[in-house]
Amino acid sequence: MGKNNFSIAVNCWILRKKSYDGIGYFTIETIKRLIRDHPEIHFQILCDKNFTEDFFNYPNVSKHFIFPPYRHPLLYIFYLEIVLHIFLRKHHPDLFLSPDGFLSLSAKVKQLPVIHDVLFEHMPELMDFKNKMYYRFFFRKFARKAALIATVSEYSKQDIADTYGCNSLKIDVVYNAAKQIFQPLAPTLVTNVKFKWSNGCPYFFFVGALQPRKNLNRLLQAFEIFKQHTGSDYKLLIAGSVLWKTSKIKDTYLQSKYKDDIIFTGRVTDEELSMLMASAFALVFVSVFEGFGVPLVEAMQSNIPVICSNITSMPEIAGDAALLVNPYNIFDIAEKMKVLFENEPLRRELIENGKMQVKKYSWDLTAKLLWLSIKKVCL
Repeated sequence: MGKNNFSIAVNCWILRKKSYDGIGYFTIETIKRLIRDHPEIHFQILCDKNFTEDFFNYPNVSKHFIFPPYRHPLLYIFYLEIVLHIFLRKHHPDLFLSPDGFLSLSAKVKQLPVIHDVLFEHMPELMDFKNKMYYRFFFRKFARKAALIATVSEYSKQDIADTYGCNSLKIDVVYNAAKQIFQPLAPTLVTNVKFKWSNGCPYFFFVGALQPRKNLNRLLQAFEIFKQHTGSDYKLLIAGSVLWKTSKIKDTYLQSKYKDDIIFTGRVTDEELSMLMASAFALVFVSVFEGFGVPLVEAMQSNIPVICSNITSMPEIAGDAALLVNPYNIFDIAEKMKVLFENEPLRRELIENGKMQVKKYSWDLTAKLLWLSIKKVCL
């Protein structure tokens, strides 16, 4: 990897959106660190014409605006198998790095995808028909085409290996991380946040998309049981866009005796979200599937204890900083909420454990691990 004679093409098409999701933040945070830390490498950033941010403005970067827009499975195929194939053949990068997992099956260059999870294989009903068919057909081929695969947890590593019949030695874990804005708050600020959002009362907190895999329906039922058993004034705050696409969530909420204690914040800014997290009594994150689970790290960075599911990646990511529950059992969820409510020493122990566990996750570490994967492929 000598100076100016080694190049990496990076697929940054996911950054066409102005509101980034988890994969978008992974792309921004890891790629900018790779570029910054390796000035001897020429990075060729492939992006949409709508991408105007300066995340990658370094001397060792060239940007290439590629057509067509990445908005339909047929366009995915056209871009990856024709446009990208021609680009790679013309520019001769030593590696094609794809943080969103998409590869060109026709290209000859070595390729390294980051496949964050294969949720679409386990819960295909969450995707529309055309995307479901595309993902389930092509990602199996991408996994086999890849010189090496990176992913974000040991759970996802084994899941990809099992689902696609890959040798697990071909898959590296580079982990994920949380934004640094998630930090503990001063007690006076915590008081102000609770006054604004929960009428001054302590609250359990959930953040995420209001979709079936996040298990909101059972969380609402568990909260009702918790309230019945404790008679406390605690609230449940739920941060995320309220679209009511899942009628079960709406019906459970409307039928709850304690719906006045359930507060939907709607979509909030990063700053508001970090303050809501740091002011919570605990994070309750009982999803039925996560490839990583970034809110777990956000809570640990904020010195907030965690109640989370005992399946998929969540026990691995939370370690001993969480009370684990069966996400399909509302009585188990309610009981763990009650345990934390009644046991302040346990709550403090989980917070202290979280301070240690969270040291395992940082964007600097992710970038370093991804660089080791790149070296493994290219050397």
